[in-house]
Formats: sequence, C-alpha cells, structure tokens
Amino acid sequence: MSLLSAAINRIQPSPTIAVTNKAAELKAAGRDIIALGAGEPDFDTPDFVKEAAIEAIRMGKTKYTAVDGTPELKAAIREKFRRDNGLDYALDEISVNVGGKQTIFNAMVATLDPGDEVVIPAPYWVSYPDIVQFCGATPVIVPCPIGQGFKMLPEQLDAAITPRTKWVFLNSPSNPSGAAYTVEELKALADVLLRHPHVWVMTDDMYEHVVFDDFRFASIAAVEPRLHDRTLTVNGASKAYAMTGWRIGFAGGPRALIKAMAKIQSQSTSNPCSIAQAAATAALNGPQGFLKERAAVFQQRRDLVVSMLNQAQGLSCPTPEGAFYVYPDCSGLIGKTTPQGQLLSNDEDVAAYLLESEGVAVVHGAAFGLSPAFRISYATATDVLEEACRRIQRACAALI
Repeated sequence: MSLLSAAINRIQPSPTIAVTNKAAELKAAGRDIIALGAGEPDFDTPDFVKEAAIEAIRMGKTKYTAVDGTPELKAAIREKFRRDNGLDYALDEISVNVGGKQTIFNAMVATLDPGDEVVIPAPYWVSYPDIVQFCGATPVIVPCPIGQGFKMLPEQLDAAITPRTKWVFLNSPSNPSGAAYTVEELKALADVLLRHPHVWVMTDDMYEHVVFDDFRFASIAAVEPRLHDRTLTVNGASKAYAMTGWRIGFAGGPRALIKAMAKIQSQSTSNPCSIAQAAATAALNGPQGFLKERAAVFQQRRDLVVSMLNQAQGLSCPTPEGAFYVYPDCSGLIGKTTPQGQLLSNDEDVAAYLLESEGVAVVHGAAFGLSPAFRISYATATDVLEEACRRIQRACAALI
C-alpha cells in the first residue's frame, strides 16, 4: 500500500519556486546568475507598515485571532473594496488567509468534488490547475495565444462551459503575461456567464495596482453586479505593498462560501499571523500615493525589457498592460541548435539554455500552459534587467 495519497500524486511542485531555488543553488556555488523567475517586488515594505507591525508587537498583539481575520483588518479590506473597486462586502463576507494561494485553495477545497470542471484561460498562474486537480476536479484549459492578447474571448468561454462547470478563473492583470481585461472585455465575458447561472467566478486581482499607460483596472463583480453573488474577488497585500513574506491574502464573496472557507482554515493553518494582520491593516488604511509611483517604475522597466527582447533574434515580446512580467514568444528559437550542439526542441530547452549559457533564470512557458514562450519577472533593478537582456540577446544570436 502506498504511503502517498491520490491527491498528492495529482499535483506537481511549483515550477516558479523550482526555478528560484535552482538559481539560488547556482549562485551559492559561485555562478554569476541573474534570477528573473520570482514574482516578487524588489521594493521594500513601506516604513509605515513596518512601524505598525513593530507597534503591534509592543502592544502584545501576539495571540490567536479570529480564524479568518481580525475585525480591524476585515474593516480595512471592506473599505479597500469600496474605495478601489466599487464593491460592497459585509465583514462576514470577507476572508483573510495566509496569502492569496491559501485563499484560492480554501475556496476550491470547500466547493469542488470529483467530476466538477473549472475553466482556466492559458497562460495561467502555475498553481491554478494543480489546486483544482488536488480537489479531484478537472481543469479545462482554454488556450489564449499571443494573437488575442493572451485574453479569453467570450466565444471560447461559452464553448468551454458544460453542465459540470463549477468555476471559471480570471486573472487580470495576468501572471504570467501581464495582459489585463478592459471593462468592455469583462462585460462581454460577464454576458456569457449570465447565460450559465451554475458557474461561479474566481477573479484574482492581485496585480490591480500595477497597471500602465492609463489602463483602467476593473473587477468583474463591479462591471456586472448581477454576478456579485457568485463571484469570489481575491486580492492580497503581497504585490502592491511589497509584503510577499508577510503572507496576507484576502477575498470578498458570498457569506456561505466565506463561512465554508473559514471552516477549512480552522482545520489547517487557523489564523494568519497576528502581526502580519496588523501590518496589512496599516497598509490598506494608510497613504496610497506610493502605489502609482512604484507602478511608474515598473512601467519604465517594462518598456526597457520589451524593447531589448524584441531586438533579440527569434523572440517576439508583446507589451503587457500590467503586472511585472513579460511573456515573450520564443517559437523563433525552436529547432535551432546551441553552440554545444544541443537541439532546442521546446521552451523548457530554451530556458535551460539561457541558464546554462548566460546565467539567466527564466520560467519556461509550458509551466503556464501555453508554449513556446517563457516568463520574465522584471521586478528587479534596472541595471540588472539591462544586463540580463543583453545576455539573452547574446544567447539568441549564438544559436545556429
């Protein structure tokens, strides 16, 4: 009899974490590595947020809290949803979790059964299909190629929905592509969903504050209020507030779903860290002006990376609307041979070649469900990005 469960055998370790760990190992061994795999802002957590955490420690706020969030943090999240998104959730319609990944995990474990289906546009964040498969349900992948801006079309969504569909996942701006849905595009998807009242929506809005060129972010439950009662609006402190290590995610959704998510959390992690919750409360209630300043820096980096990658032989890199990733098409490299005589058969080969030949760590597109491509995170210093892109250009030029 096997020790391991069927559930654990249905999933794989996170490819993005694997790339990050591999880059760290090579650095520790003395290699000159530029790691562009991790989706983590290089900015520091704002000082006023850190001070709030220190003050919470001094005040002894080091005990257990309510399982799914303190009243203070839930109130701050409620105001954030009103202020930023035009959404209204009661305090018992808000869940606070140990990062956005746990938010999604709790929701799926609480709602999915074997035989259920979840529609996931590709390219997708690597954890989406694995979470669905862990629950015994089936991810239904909808390819959204570069020609349609990496965004799902209404007719694709309609064709993917069956009587077994329970959820559709939306992520805007997207990890890994940076693509973001306009209000009009969300409305067109919402019109499809209104014809299928059994389908729920999980919208991952984690990158809402990292948008460029006057793009107007919108969340689908605000665009189409008739979807409000079957939408889980997921967000968190990690990306906008540079609080990845603090591990605070949150969501607004229907009361029954939020209660079920709390039930799952009560038997897994219990409450998120009390100090991190105090810090997140300060982040959401405090000054927000720095968000646009940081987005402007990310936009400058985006422009640099897109320009330099498009000068690399065999790469085609679209300009994303948000987040801090680019997802260049590398089909022009497939079938070429490295100076060492290795044939590049797929995007995993391309990523391995960039790491081995030039010490640039990227994540291959197959991990995100759409090949041939790779993901670069440009959440790092501009001079480092310039050097990384020069190395990629050199690696591409060396292929035969």
